[in-house]
Amino acid sequence: MSEKPKPLWLTMVLTAAALLGFAGNSLLCRRALAEHRIDATVFTVVRLASGALVLALVRLGHGMKTRRGGNWASGAALFLYAAPFSFAYLRIGAGLGALVLFASVQITMISWALLRGERPTAGTWVGILIAVGGLIALTVPGKSAPDLTGTTMMAFAGFMWGVYSLRGRGAAEGPLAATAGNFIRSLPLAGGLAVAGLLNALSSTPPTMPTVTLKGVALAVGSGSIASGLGYSLWYAALPGLTATNAAVVQLLVPLVATAGGIWLLGEQLVPRVAISGLAILVGVATVISCRQRQP
Repeated sequence: MSEKPKPLWLTMVLTAAALLGFAGNSLLCRRALAEHRIDATVFTVVRLASGALVLALVRLGHGMKTRRGGNWASGAALFLYAAPFSFAYLRIGAGLGALVLFASVQITMISWALLRGERPTAGTWVGILIAVGGLIALTVPGKSAPDLTGTTMMAFAGFMWGVYSLRGRGAAEGPLAATAGNFIRSLPLAGGLAVAGLLNALSSTPPTMPTVTLKGVALAVGSGSIASGLGYSLWYAALPGLTATNAAVVQLLVPLVATAGGIWLLGEQLVPRVAISGLAILVGVATVISCRQRQP
């Protein structure tokens, strides 16, 4: 018996809430780390652990008590996204980070399609060139250039999220069960990162302890439980009411929301280089999505 289609208004509400959650990840992480409220290693551990807990509870609520989801390779890819994501936000702003992450994810997935033999139209190539050109312009050395280390770490995080997304396509157990299982499987690696961070701090001169404050932990829990765990759950609930193109297009809003939030909530400034490069990336990706949708 097929599931009754959701009303349009409910799909819109679920989609908007999920996108706010995705943008919220950048805002919560940047605030916690820019204010030195918590160590990046601890933030990563708390985020993944709280996300795993919420997703496990949602999974139980859907009656998935005996079904195991995910796999260790995807759990590792999830960790390799989350860790550099945190460290990148020690160096770059929330809006810039969300933009680089989004661009890297899309370039990874488009590149995989090309490697699999997809034959792009001329319009698709134009979109790819615009998006890649915007990303290159963003990182060209100069006074207004963003921190190269932070940008590179976020680009790697985006690449690993693209890998994670590609691995999760068509998961037999369903995306919610797979994501919950992958979050749980990422925890041993997160624990290893925490131990490495602790040993590094103790070996410094003089020995120190990783920074952990109540506010920092609260921000990390919010990122993991609400922005990640609940955000992904809402996104998977909204997907049946969205076409593949609509789902791809609405994700263009995430960097815009994160940028607006960074300016409004965190006092970040939008420099012309980031604005122009960001616009090129979004226009390029939107062009690719549009051309691929029309391609037979």
